[in-house]
Order: sequence, then structure tokens, then C-alpha cells
Amino acid sequence: MEISLRDILASYDDTASLAEASTIPAPWYVDPRIEELERETVFSKTWQVLGRTDQVEQPGQFVSATVAGEPIVAVRGNDGVLRAFFNVCRHHAAAVVTEPCGRAQLLHCPYHGWNYGLDGSLKGMPEFEGVKNFDRQQNGLVPVKVETWESFVFVNLDPHAAPLKDFLGGLVKRVSPLALTKRKFFETRVYDIHCNWKVFIDNYLDGGYHVPHLHKGLNSVLDYKQYTIENEDRYCLQSSPVVSSTEDPATSAVRQSDRAWYFWQYPNLMINCYDDYMDSNLVLPLDVDHCRVIFDFFFADVSDGRREYNQQSVAVGARVQEEDLDICEAVQRGLKSRAYQAGRLSVRREAGEHLFHRLLAADLKGGLGRIAAAAD
Repeated sequence: MEISLRDILASYDDTASLAEASTIPAPWYVDPRIEELERETVFSKTWQVLGRTDQVEQPGQFVSATVAGEPIVAVRGNDGVLRAFFNVCRHHAAAVVTEPCGRAQLLHCPYHGWNYGLDGSLKGMPEFEGVKNFDRQQNGLVPVKVETWESFVFVNLDPHAAPLKDFLGGLVKRVSPLALTKRKFFETRVYDIHCNWKVFIDNYLDGGYHVPHLHKGLNSVLDYKQYTIENEDRYCLQSSPVVSSTEDPATSAVRQSDRAWYFWQYPNLMINCYDDYMDSNLVLPLDVDHCRVIFDFFFADVSDGRREYNQQSVAVGARVQEEDLDICEAVQRGLKSRAYQAGRLSVRREAGEHLFHRLLAADLKGGLGRIAAAAD
């Protein structure tokens, strides 16, 4: 007999202290019903990164992506206001914007030629004479909440969502001294991984537990014994002093800083920061067994004279990612084994993972309750 979704959620005790806690159970990573519930109660209700602020600086610049299964576009208006919309034509539901980013004077649907202004208003419909009881003002693109923070454009599909800074909480103040925007965008790399999105997040949040074993180069420049983990609101900060080392010259040459800062913001954004370097990792669920991780790399100096150094730095980051990729895919296979149900957490190392699991449980259990109440 198939276990109910309610029973799967109840199998995790989100009230347990870190010293008593287990991970979320294996079915949370492999059951398609959990993946569907996450889409409706996590990704549709939280602020999600759509793109970068440098992509929408000038009037007409736009960025588009899929959020919780929905096509979304954000565009800077001629009045300087940034707006976001469902990227769905009101005529026959085609995508109006078909490029991931660019610049346009009008948003032009390629299917039947309907045109929308940068403010989302419907401007024109070819060969629509004779149509009765049609209100052009009521047929503009459907708006979505949009805000910016640091280098990122966020959207929220929930029209009743609290403001972005309320959602980010203490992260705003904690990040501010690092002046993230002084680092400019350099390159994007995208990885499709055969694992549930939560496996990747767990790996990131294990407090450096896996670093000495899996990332020899990175480990050579971190003072592992002084590695710290701090939780607040919906974010976790992992941090370590950076040390000089000759063990891995490629890593030590491009990871120079007094300290390494690793931020995770619930549910799926990570920001890694050194003195002149930053990368962001956005983890997107594709299905229950696959996720996509978008890495954006930023540097204080992106001039041609610094290109070779920046490329070497990106290569070091890519090597770390490749090391993580194999282990995450191995974990996904293991989660399907009858030998595994859940694991315990290291009090010293895995406080961030504990925070993640409790936040997720609150959203999923609360969301299921709301869905059940609405069905009654």
C-alpha cells in the first residue's frame, strides 16, 4: 500500500533539536508528490532569483526565466520602473519573450503578432476588427511582484507576499559590509545534475564536513578547524579564515582573502564571496531526480587585462563543482535504496542543513494543510 503524502511529511520531526535531529527522510527526495508540493508551496511562495540587475539597467532591457514552472519576464520601462509579468500572451498563451535576455521597444508575441508595452499594457492586435465586448485594458500581461537586492532581480508569484527585504531578514545587514555590487558579472556556467535539488543544498550546507575528503584544493586554503556556521532567519552563513598554502597552487593563486564567506538563503540561493571574487549558485528543480545549478561569476576587475586571471578562477570553481556533481548523483542513487531511510546530523557541522530541513518542513506541512482546507 502506498504511503500517503501526509504520512511522509509526518515522518520528519521538525521540532527536534540539532542534537536529536535526523535528516528529512529519503521519500522527501524521491517521491514526485513532494516535488509537486514544493512547486506549489515553496517555489511559488518564496522570492526567487530571476536574473541580474545589470541585465535590466536600461529602458527596454528584459530578462526571462521559468519560476515554479511558470514563464516570467522582467523588463525596465521607459519610466525607469522595473516590472515583471507572466510571459504568456493573453491571446493564445504563447511566450511573448523568447530570449533569455535582451532589449526591446515593445514586447512582441511571435505567434499572432500581439504587442505589449514595456508596462505590460496591450498595444495592438492585428486583424482584430469586429471582435465585440473586448476590453484592451483588461488584456495586458498579468503582473508579478518584482524587487531587487544587491546584484539580483527577484520575483514572487504570490501576490500577497511580504516585501523582499522582510523575506531576506538579517541577511541584508550581514551582507552589506561585503559590498557585493563592487564585483561585476564575468561569466555564467550551467550544470544539469542527476539529483534532487535538496541533495545539492544539503551538500552545500554540511558545514564543510565533506571539504577535507572531497575538495583537496579548496581545503588547502581554508582553516578547517576555524570554520564557523551561523543561522538566522532564513539564511545560513558558513565562514572560514583563508590561509596561504603551496599544496594546490591553482587554488591558492585565485582564492586570496582574509576570510571566505558562504551564504545560503532559503530555499535555493547561495553566494560565495572572497576579496575580489564572488559567485552565486541558483539551484532549480527540474523534476524529482534532476536539478539545474546556474553559476554566475563576478570579479572586482573584469577588464581585458584581468581576463586570464578571472578565467583561471572560474576554472577552480568549476573543478569544485565537478567534484560535487559526482557525489550528489551518488547520494541520489543511495536515497532510493531500501537500506536508507534517514541519517543523523553532526552538531559541529550540520546546523545549516538542520535549518534548511525545518524551514522546508514548515512550508510543506503548512502548504498541505492549506490545500486540504481549500478542498473541504
